[in-house]
Amino acid sequence: MGIDDWHVEKRSDSDVGSDSFKDAGFSESFAENGPLAIVVLGASGDLAKKKTFPALFNLYRQGFLPPNEVRIFGYARSKMTDDELRERLRGYLIKAKDSTPEQLEEISKFLRLVKYVSGPYDTDEGYRLLDEEISKHECGDELPSRRLFYLALPPSVYPPVSKKIREFCMTKSTNGGWTRVVVEKPFGKDLESAEKLSSQIGELFDESQVYRIDHYLGKELVQNLLVLRFANRLFVPLWNRDNIDNVQIVFREDFGTEGRGGYFDEYGIIRDIIQNHLLQVLCLVAMEKPISLKPEHIRDEKVKVLQSVIPIKDDEVVLGQYDGYTSDPTVPDNSNTPTFATVILRIHNERWEGVPFVLKAGKALESRKAEIRIQFKDVPGDIFRCKKQGRNELVIRLQPLEAIYMKLTVKQPGLEMLTVQSELDLSYRQRYQGLTIPEAYERLILDTIRGDQQHFVRRDELRAAWEIFTPLLHRIDEGKMKPIPYKPGTRGPAEADELLTRAGYVQTHGYIWVPPTL
Repeated sequence: MGIDDWHVEKRSDSDVGSDSFKDAGFSESFAENGPLAIVVLGASGDLAKKKTFPALFNLYRQGFLPPNEVRIFGYARSKMTDDELRERLRGYLIKAKDSTPEQLEEISKFLRLVKYVSGPYDTDEGYRLLDEEISKHECGDELPSRRLFYLALPPSVYPPVSKKIREFCMTKSTNGGWTRVVVEKPFGKDLESAEKLSSQIGELFDESQVYRIDHYLGKELVQNLLVLRFANRLFVPLWNRDNIDNVQIVFREDFGTEGRGGYFDEYGIIRDIIQNHLLQVLCLVAMEKPISLKPEHIRDEKVKVLQSVIPIKDDEVVLGQYDGYTSDPTVPDNSNTPTFATVILRIHNERWEGVPFVLKAGKALESRKAEIRIQFKDVPGDIFRCKKQGRNELVIRLQPLEAIYMKLTVKQPGLEMLTVQSELDLSYRQRYQGLTIPEAYERLILDTIRGDQQHFVRRDELRAAWEIFTPLLHRIDEGKMKPIPYKPGTRGPAEADELLTRAGYVQTHGYIWVPPTL
């Protein structure tokens, strides 16, 4: 049987699996069988080429997209053939210099699963043709057909695209098939626009069919947060305002907008990073223990955290804009858009009252990293007089060089009773040698196929997030708050460090975490 022939067989639970995915927490088999059509709308765009299709290829390599069940359809306005799309994608699936003949053959087999349909996003013809192409590869009602639509598109076209999918492309299966839609951020620009978008999509699809993707929720160390917190007795009595002084959630990039100036200027660093990625991480750090690992129980607890956040104070916000940002011809000369922001959130509940959560993100800074830094309070009655060396900290390094390390004060080796800061270190590259950590998009697409919404944003969660940030964003948009200039390659505005000090953070002097070598 050729690879272009669609033939579906029922599989046992043992037919699909990969040791690396099992070790990372994936279940051993799909929950459902039947023909699966994955449709990438916006197939000619950067997101599809750089993230969506490579993630699908890696799932295919791991055995999660069996070629006898799966077909992948690209849809966009660009006129091209199946082979032209395949050639466009080929270079993004694996680095040519690292490829072996076996890998190149694997790429070719994967690309033969990919077909292309050209059509407008807002008229009927293209969607009718898309539905016809999908239907050719389905088996009638013999097995349930599954259709997954990934909208790698600007949010402005979500409503018309969703409407056409609803009208022409829903699964025809009457024996348990499904249709699911994945939408990318940004989900609106403020509370009003997000609610309008949610209402438009909600009129067409049930909440169980909508997967609002935030790729930070697919990162290995973010997914480890619930395990770290709720599977280790050590942290249970410590995880509260009695022991924790402050929490930082940090995102830094060492480059500027680089060709995305026009897009970025429309949103800014708060909408682009803080209101979604960092706020989602905050929820997992601060939430109460759910009654189970069912997606709705976890998302219920995240919503409670967001609803407990009190309004942001202007004196607990520092905005910045790097020198040269407006030199981009796509950015207005008088742009007020921040490329850096430090925002303090405060959670009004029994566990976190009085603990500042510092969310910090910026572009064109001195380093690239994303991390969670939980700083504990000083030791009462410090007999070693070691307070100047710094406090205990639990640091969760999300990227790059994934790691979890605990900063501790220990005795310095030698004859004198001297103290020094050191660490207990779990560096993933050293501890899990030979194990490939899946990309976030791989996890989340697989979750969508399995119908697991745990790592996706629910509608009420989205609303609560925008309720926190919309008043601040409107003050910035109206020019009532101005970004402070800062030089590229620095830490950002000095005022941000001053705000961090006022929030209670104590800098450790003389200590630098060095990733272990293999």
